[in-house]
Amino acid sequence: MIEIIPIPAFEDNYIWLIRNQAFAAVVDPGDADPVMEYLQQHDLRLAAILITHHHGDHCGGAGELRQHSGCPVYGPRLERITAATQTTGEKDTVTLPELDITFHVIDVPGHTLGHIAYYGINSLFCGDALFACGCGRLFEGTAEQMQSSLAKLAALPGETRVFCAHEYTLANIRFARIADPDNAALQEREARERQTRAQGMPTLPSTIALEKSTNPFLRWDDPHLIAAASRFAGRPLTRPADIFAAIRQWKDKLD
Repeated sequence: MIEIIPIPAFEDNYIWLIRNQAFAAVVDPGDADPVMEYLQQHDLRLAAILITHHHGDHCGGAGELRQHSGCPVYGPRLERITAATQTTGEKDTVTLPELDITFHVIDVPGHTLGHIAYYGINSLFCGDALFACGCGRLFEGTAEQMQSSLAKLAALPGETRVFCAHEYTLANIRFARIADPDNAALQEREARERQTRAQGMPTLPSTIALEKSTNPFLRWDDPHLIAAASRFAGRPLTRPADIFAAIRQWKDKLD
């Protein structure tokens, strides 16, 4: 039986640990110490490390973990990650035989130019591309690239569990309520997630269906969001990439 465990790191990161009774894989280990502590406590062997992009809070612990375990480190083909032993990208698969799991790799440029996501076992590990009720900032890519990347993720089955890498949900919901104030599903989500955080629990995983109904960065075809984005831009917007860009710029201005 496969379990997916959140390991908190830094201020608001999650390192995702995928495990069975004997082996584990980790996604985006920015810090080696909490991973090693969990592995030792639960007598698990590390079988693989999966990295979505080159930022230090996602890959900084990979080298130390590999040194201790000797396991492969998978990283994006289009980014330089010194700890990576195997690079991968769109249409590739990553198979972890110890866990009997195969992931499909999806290129999702925008936050960084080479960002990738891993999709398998009804789960999406998307790093900083897609967040609960949000998306990553455009540090390297364009709005057009990011909107295209998010469209790929939105096309996954609605029941797909979304394991993003940061606990940003309540902050993202605050902006979403400004951009999409009449969304009843969003209002319900806010109440539920506030209660979850008050209990000290992660708001993740989300699902693709939930994101499509509440996340303003995936709702470029909704008339209310189109109107709101057009008001912010000061001109009528029709192209999904332009609508997305306006919403991203709006949030950046408020952050």
